[in-house]
Amino acid sequence: MVNGYVAASLSEALEIRAAHDVVPYAGGTDLMVENRPNVTYLFLNKVPELKRITVDDEFIRIGAGVTFTEALASPDVPPLMKEAVSRIAAPAIRNAGTFGGNLGNGSAKADSVLIEFVADAKLRLVSKGCERVVDVDKFYLGRKKLDLRSDELIAEILLPKQGLEQYSYEKVGGRNALAISRVSFAGVFGLEDGRITNVAAAFGAVADTVLRYKDLEATLLGKTVEEAKALKADYLRAYAERMTLTRGRVSAEYRKNVCMNLLDAFLTKFGIG
Repeated sequence: MVNGYVAASLSEALEIRAAHDVVPYAGGTDLMVENRPNVTYLFLNKVPELKRITVDDEFIRIGAGVTFTEALASPDVPPLMKEAVSRIAAPAIRNAGTFGGNLGNGSAKADSVLIEFVADAKLRLVSKGCERVVDVDKFYLGRKKLDLRSDELIAEILLPKQGLEQYSYEKVGGRNALAISRVSFAGVFGLEDGRITNVAAAFGAVADTVLRYKDLEATLLGKTVEEAKALKADYLRAYAERMTLTRGRVSAEYRKNVCMNLLDAFLTKFGIG
């Protein structure tokens, strides 16, 4: 028998979270395979405040309880995020799996989390009588380690409204269906008045957390495409030296080669050939 609570509102969920040692879940697609004994659950799928997609002046706000299928149907979710979540497992999983669950699982293989990293997304975390907003890369502390307090819930993912129009996304897996990534890559590029305003690259499923090196990206910011071309070899070399990957179903060396090829292809796509 599964022990737990069913919350009908966010305030009720936060009361339960503050008073009891519970594991929050909505879709449960990750929890089903873990089969944790002696756990009390907090079911969030009936909390309306967590199931909304809204837009303000700065952000597209995706509720933690929004499913991947719901995101695919929304005109407000950017194409980059849609491309990533459209490749999550099979329709049954996308129908149940949620953005909050993908984050809360603490895995560097999480498809939506990769996009949140490359987009500089923020997370709205709430507890009884309090809330805070954190950068997604500060939220991930390592494999299965999150900056989430025992009385907090993930409420929303805040994606920037602008800057995600030009992108690359690749997922390398063993199978097309139900594939767990061996390597995943997302890149975002921006150019204004002939100069690079954004060049972000993130790698998933290759380390204990999503990898992104903002200091290396900064070396191309403000450069023209021609100037970036002259720096490309050094840029790729710096990435290769920095990346230390874990071994997965295939060797770390193979995964590193794939990462470098994907990064090279991303730069070439936007004229840095």
